[in-house]
This record gives sequence, C-alpha cells and structure tokens, in this order.
Amino acid sequence: MSLHQLVTDGRIHPARIEEVVEKVKKQIEEEIIEIGKRTAIDLGIHGLHPELIRMVGRMKYRSSYGQNLLQHSREVANLCATMAAELGLNVKLAKRAGLLHDIGKVPDDSPEVPHAILGMQLAEKYKEKPEVCNAIGAHHDEIEMTTLISPIVQVCDAISGARPGARREVVEQYIKRLKDLEALALSYQGVEKTYAIQAGRELRVIVSSDKVTDKDAETLSFDISQRIQTEMTYPGQVKVTVIRETRAVNYAK
Repeated sequence: MSLHQLVTDGRIHPARIEEVVEKVKKQIEEEIIEIGKRTAIDLGIHGLHPELIRMVGRMKYRSSYGQNLLQHSREVANLCATMAAELGLNVKLAKRAGLLHDIGKVPDDSPEVPHAILGMQLAEKYKEKPEVCNAIGAHHDEIEMTTLISPIVQVCDAISGARPGARREVVEQYIKRLKDLEALALSYQGVEKTYAIQAGRELRVIVSSDKVTDKDAETLSFDISQRIQTEMTYPGQVKVTVIRETRAVNYAK
C-alpha cells in the first residue's frame, strides 16, 4: 500500500491506516495457516489440530541464533524419521514429534515457562499422543524421558542446531566462548598452550612432557571434557585433544 493512498489533503487518516493494518493482518494470518498446512502435507503428517497447524506456520517468522525455526523443525522431523527407521521405531510418531518439538516458542502469549514444557502442554491440550508430548517436553531434559522417541528428538535437535552454518552467534559471545575454553584448560598443571579450533568444536591442549605422563594426559582429557560439560554452554559437542610430545634434538658441529 503506497503512502499517497493513506494521505489525502495533506493529512494522515487514522481510519484508513487501521483499515490497511487489519487487511494485512488478515493476509498474514491466512498465509500462516497455509504454510502450516503445506508443511504438514510435505512431511506426510496428518490429523494435526488446526491450532497446531497455525503454530507450525508461525515458525516461519521465528529464528534462533539466525536459524529459521520452521526450517529447523522440518530438518529435525526428517532426521527423526531417518533415525527412527534405522532403529525400527515408529517413524510417523518420531517425525511428528520432531516437527512439533519447538511449538512452545510460538504461542500468542509467552508465559514464564520453558518452551519445551509449554510445547508439551500445548500438545497435550490438542490431543497429541503421549509419546509425542513427552518427546517435546523432554528435549532439553526438563522432564524425564519415558519413550525411545524422546532421545531421538533431543539428538536430532542438537544435530540440526550444531551443524556447520546452521546458526550464528554474536561475535563477542563467540570470542568469549573460545577464550573461556582455552582458559579452562590452561588452569591445569602441566598445560603449556591451548587452542580452540573448528569454531570452538575442538580444544587442543599441549602439555609439558616432563610434567605430564601418557596416563596423566588421558586423565586430563577426560577431566577437561567433564568440566566443559558442567560449566559451559555450547551447541553440539566439544572434542578435547591432549597432545604430549617429546623431542630429541642434537646438533652436528
């Protein structure tokens, strides 16, 4: 809608603006429902409640660390289906849970409840099966998993979020995470240098050969990985490689 259509005689007419806003809101709402329906058809998911279809459509207008929520949810659904098929589990239920796992991020209101729990409550409200509800509620370990579909959804969510290129971080947060990784490893006795590489997905730890034995190196790698796991927040996983090197150097004169 062009500006001159909202302005006559040099004055802005609020009633006309309200009319246009209402029209656009209606168009967007129709598009949201159409996106939800098309997504369900594309994935072969049937019988979703109209409100869940609407929530799926709304995912198109949400993102997490730069990753589009609808694209992420479709990806998780397909990964869940593949993994469930490999394990001989119910492929349709796994795919359904994968698509719906983040619906708690897109309701009209935002109560102070973790999105996984809110998503589970919405799925229960709209009569999804218990396996699907549990997988949604448990995908961040806020409730106990009661079905094998639940860990599949959790793993596939992590794969989609952590794959290269999926998400972006604020530069300052990214640099801080790399520095924190390196500083954590440097706090151990016998560590000479540390390097966070592969965008923080691997930590290389160089140790002094005269202070750290081969057995110590193995223990050190485990201890550092456990501390990273308990003290830091990161996507995917971090590989900890401890390198112990001895060198024999002589000079011919």
